[in-house]
Amino acid sequence: MALLIIIRLLPLFFFFSAALPAAAAAEVNKKVQQQEAKDEPYVGVNIGTDISNFLPPSQLVSFLQQQKVTHIRLYDADPDILKALSKSKIRVIISVPNNQILGIGSSNTTAANWINRNVAAFYPNTLITHVAVGDEVLTTVPSLSSMLMPAIEALYGALVASNLHTQIKVSTPHASNIILDPFPPSQAYFNETLAPVILPLLQFLSRTGSPLMMNMYPYYVFMQNKGVVPLDNSLFKPLTPSKEMVDPNTLLHYTNVLDAMIDSAYSSMKNLNVSDVLVVVSETGWPSKGDSKEPYATVDNADTYNSNLIKHVLDRSGTPFHPELTSSVYIYELFNEDLRSSPVSEAHWGLFYGNSTPVYLLHVSGSGEFLANDTTNQTFCVAMDGVDGKTLQTALDWACGPGRANCSEIQPGETCYSPNNVKNHASYAFDSYYEKQARAAGSCDFKGVAIITTTDPRCLYTLIVSHGACVFPGSKIISNRTDTVVNSTNATSGVDTSRFIGTRPFKGGFWGLVFGIMLYLNIL
Repeated sequence: MALLIIIRLLPLFFFFSAALPAAAAAEVNKKVQQQEAKDEPYVGVNIGTDISNFLPPSQLVSFLQQQKVTHIRLYDADPDILKALSKSKIRVIISVPNNQILGIGSSNTTAANWINRNVAAFYPNTLITHVAVGDEVLTTVPSLSSMLMPAIEALYGALVASNLHTQIKVSTPHASNIILDPFPPSQAYFNETLAPVILPLLQFLSRTGSPLMMNMYPYYVFMQNKGVVPLDNSLFKPLTPSKEMVDPNTLLHYTNVLDAMIDSAYSSMKNLNVSDVLVVVSETGWPSKGDSKEPYATVDNADTYNSNLIKHVLDRSGTPFHPELTSSVYIYELFNEDLRSSPVSEAHWGLFYGNSTPVYLLHVSGSGEFLANDTTNQTFCVAMDGVDGKTLQTALDWACGPGRANCSEIQPGETCYSPNNVKNHASYAFDSYYEKQARAAGSCDFKGVAIITTTDPRCLYTLIVSHGACVFPGSKIISNRTDTVVNSTNATSGVDTSRFIGTRPFKGGFWGLVFGIMLYLNIL
């Protein structure tokens, strides 16, 4: 009898002894299931509109489809863009601008009207996935902090009334500096002065299955902590074990800054007893150009960061604290916003210029189909339109001289001599140099007079070339001629004539001392 009782009690013993680990596992499984249900993780893009010649909505959507972009975030709820997105299968986060939070938080009727006008009018033909309420409200407009949760609750209530609350989630993006002591991640915590908003927000996100949206910029972490945070850690570059950051409390190794930032968010939530909310990185990126105070804002670094970021997400490698969870990210941003104010880098976060030509080519082959501008076998470097002939001639002379481009084909009598003008000859020389440099980031610039294109230039000239079809160096058909360096050119004619405005605040937080301590401990 005693043996029978023991046998019957064994399941209860194992149940109680494993209750806490099982509960934790259940929360993790819940988050994993949330990701799988939404086809996550994914890489999306932010689309700002401070652009001189912003693409018309229909062209924008066509461009997104061409680039295989499946997720976007808007900083408003532009009705023309939402209409153009209809039946495109592109998923979109729409936003409530900061200046509308007060009105929505003060009136359920205003919130209902906003949802009816910006969500119900377009869904489900336009796949709206989230409503982002404001942007970095707690740190950039603290006077609105007390209205943030009322606005979120009012909008959610309006979604419930429209029976859309299970399909569309409500959240709000935060700057990373709402988290203090972010490294080591295990001891990170939210700024306690924000607790009256943060705790109710996290409880709301947990209750509604919505994500914690965080704007995270390793670029700013690096810039504020140069000499402490290595550049390679910020760019996802491969590291030797001695350069990895180590959390002394968990002994987890961090090979990149972004993972550490994400885990600091998870730890901060855990400190408030919230462990079932996913982190979505609503903004991250690297500028391709800056002034003298931002020497690391370069095409090379921007290309490296965003290319490695995409690989990291699509590899589903997770973070050291949550290897089973990979945060979806939204790259800041799709286009350079040339109308943004200083510093210089503010206008140079984009993957593309406003005319939709790439600022640089991402190198993400083998990591999925996101962004078709990774056309490393079908790209060319050509002269930009509208550049004066003298400037082009200077760039052409450099390419054919010190740059050692193969300019033999643009000499008189050769196949690429016609049309005989500086622009055509410069395009050929630029493309030759670009090829010799293995299409490396920054090799198609020539002081701003060259641009990368996916259109084969030989298609533009074949019908008017008198000495046979001109084959550019980057064409799939490779010329059999031997490369010859020609130090001068003989062209005889001139160039052809045929969201919120403001600066983006630094968002790194207090990384310097803690990163330094951890790197020091790891070296020891």
